[in-house]
Amino acid sequence: MSSLAPHGVLVVDKPKGPTSHDVVRVMRRALRTRAIGHAGTLDPMATGVLVIGVGEGTKLLNHLSADDKTYLATVTLGSETDSLDAEGSVTRSEPVPSLTEAQVAQAATAFLGETLQRAPAVSAIKQGGVALHERVRRGEIVVPPERSVVVHALDVLDVRGREIDLRVHCGKGFYVRSLARDLALTLGTVGHLSALRRVASGSFVIEEALEFSQIEAAQRDDAKAALLREKLLPLAAALRGVPRVRIDAQGVVDVRHGRAFPRERLLDGDGAWPADGTELVAVLDADGVLVSLGCARDGAVYVVRGIQPP
Repeated sequence: MSSLAPHGVLVVDKPKGPTSHDVVRVMRRALRTRAIGHAGTLDPMATGVLVIGVGEGTKLLNHLSADDKTYLATVTLGSETDSLDAEGSVTRSEPVPSLTEAQVAQAATAFLGETLQRAPAVSAIKQGGVALHERVRRGEIVVPPERSVVVHALDVLDVRGREIDLRVHCGKGFYVRSLARDLALTLGTVGHLSALRRVASGSFVIEEALEFSQIEAAQRDDAKAALLREKLLPLAAALRGVPRVRIDAQGVVDVRHGRAFPRERLLDGDGAWPADGTELVAVLDADGVLVSLGCARDGAVYVVRGIQPP
């Protein structure tokens, strides 16, 4: 196996049970490096797309975490839990009215667009520097914050007695557990999230995700670990949909020294110059290798985060 440190991005299909950090820990053993992180935490109960950054790929994670997400979710009506999902203890039970799919779909429209959402008490949000779930574990009374969230689409897929299947396309910071609670209340009862699968995170989709079992196997097999390295997406390819420019050799020198570069450094006929105010620009060299993350202002591209050469 190559001794060179690996760099890139990998999409993993997280199974039910492990935490997102458990996946990272296994990846570290499989790839023999500690420089690994993830974008967009999935609870242990949840499955699906988990984006993993390796080496210099960890520098992309904050940007990839900001992308929209799409989930398939099941809400179970009639019981509320302290964690708002099936992992918690039941704190309240209520009768469930007879509901049609049309009634549920009508209720779901209240959550479309930009709304205020109260986060779960059992969450990683910090108050006074301490995560809310830690405060709950200590027995403290917790009042979770309300935050502005966005839902682009909310489709009711099926209604089966006490269970409702949903497809949710939402922005950063949205809690599907809170949606389960709030939708149930809108329907005249209580409820919790009983299943969750993330099928897309930004441009990364479940169809391209690697099975977690393949990563586990690579911990003990150098040949499988080498194959895992080969599956890493190059950094430029991972920044799908991000405005990009390719620059000449002098532009690369400027970037390596943290200097902004003007339009004249753009390779002839290669890409459109980003408009002022573009917050994220992928800056590539003549070979298409990512050399920095930048932002566009005042007619130039400024370095936001340098990327070390492979």
